[in-house]
Amino acid sequence: MLWRGREGSGNVEDRRGMSGGGMAVGGGIGGLIIYLLYSFLGGNPSNMPDVLPGQNQTTQGKQYDPNNAAADDTLAQFVSVVLKDTEDVWGDMLDGYKKPRLVLFSNAVQSACGSASAAVGPFYCPGDEKVYIDLAFFRELKQRFGAPGDFAMAYVIAHEVGHHIQNLMGTSDKVHSLQQRGGEREGNKLSVKLELQADFYAGVWAHHAQQMKNIIEPGDINEALTAANAIGDDRLQQQSQGQVVPDAFTHGTSAQRMYWFKKGYQTGDLKQGDTFNDPQLQ
Repeated sequence: MLWRGREGSGNVEDRRGMSGGGMAVGGGIGGLIIYLLYSFLGGNPSNMPDVLPGQNQTTQGKQYDPNNAAADDTLAQFVSVVLKDTEDVWGDMLDGYKKPRLVLFSNAVQSACGSASAAVGPFYCPGDEKVYIDLAFFRELKQRFGAPGDFAMAYVIAHEVGHHIQNLMGTSDKVHSLQQRGGEREGNKLSVKLELQADFYAGVWAHHAQQMKNIIEPGDINEALTAANAIGDDRLQQQSQGQVVPDAFTHGTSAQRMYWFKKGYQTGDLKQGDTFNDPQLQ
């Protein structure tokens, strides 16, 4: 990915080194880390609460300077540039787009959704419209999940911003309301559709970012697809418990995650991302 020397976002908040609270479960790719750990313990991830409440105080970190390379590390710079790319793409596509903030943290963090451990991985909190990332997750993505490369990391960020798009469009609230009225199995199916749509939005972002800024290098899309493949429910279940339980899927299979990201990238058309009415997902 061509990112060095480009402008970063001014909507990054640096809380690295600050103490956080307990642990909460956030949505998105990062939730799969908890999913995997919880499966190892013999639990059913679908029974986990959305949020374990933390302290009630708000925590404000310093404003991150995306153009001060001497003060901040390279990976944080990269995240800031990718966030700026999402701001430019979605700002161009959606009238009145409200930019999310992105919080860099280490070990644990306090959000409007509760307190979160770094074990949760990257997550989006609709309560404060912020994406939370512990940069150590990207090492896990490379080393544990075998998904190296800068565009694999960009896919993760774009996926979480995809949840922000769903929040702005009211999709997240509708899904949550339906989940409260339905049973566990139906709730899991709705969660899968929500996550696959966020993958689709990540692909849409990649399509338009390439058109706007020519950021993609050979191999980048394969890096994103490798990441999507590595964190499919079927693959993680097989690795963690030796069997696949489709009714417990909450994020979609590896094939589904790759398909929806690729569809978003190839079409760039938001109208093509209605996972909730796709016959293959009923």
